Amino acid sequence: MFTGIVEELGEVTAVEQLADASRFRLRGPLVTEGAKHGDSIAVNGVCLTVVDTGDGEFTADVMAETLKRSSLGALAPGSRVNLERPMALGGRLGGHLVQGHVDGTGTILERTPSEHWEIVKVSLPPELTRYVVEKGSITVDGVSLTVVEAAADFFTISLIPTTLALTTLGHKQPGDPVNLEVDVIAKYVERMLGDRAGQDPR
Repeated sequence: MFTGIVEELGEVTAVEQLADASRFRLRGPLVTEGAKHGDSIAVNGVCLTVVDTGDGEFTADVMAETLKRSSLGALAPGSRVNLERPMALGGRLGGHLVQGHVDGTGTILERTPSEHWEIVKVSLPPELTRYVVEKGSITVDGVSLTVVEAAADFFTISLIPTTLALTTLGHKQPGDPVNLEVDVIAKYVERMLGDRAGQDPR
């Protein structure tokens, strides 16, 4: 479980294409401190399992299903990535509950800068529309954010200077893909209400 508060701006150092997967080598001295085989690290909001670590880097295998459902397949050596370790039980929940299970991908549509922040418009897949609400939470490339405007096929987010400086969202341009994870609580509520509606009223 993660919080969507990015700890480190990392970098892809190598990508090895396998038969039905890819092996990524990523640099992140902070998130690899104390990390070991089997630990989890979120990369652009995707929960990956650490295969090995060394010299401030870690390796992770990315299966075909993950490549299909996320934007990780577009990464290449030199790509910057958002990195976060799992939350510790008993710690502060700075963002919102994030699983690192990507629900879909969107595309940066527009960037509108202002004096102290920047409004970013992101396309929204139709199957995710019902989970995104004004003032609700959404994770974009692993960053926990508040929705400013929620429409049928897009949403907007407001990025403060810290987010612009310390995450990849400060560098994304119109046309760039991003990973999206909606609020898991909304999905559970939908499932429970759907099951209840389908029950025999007797």
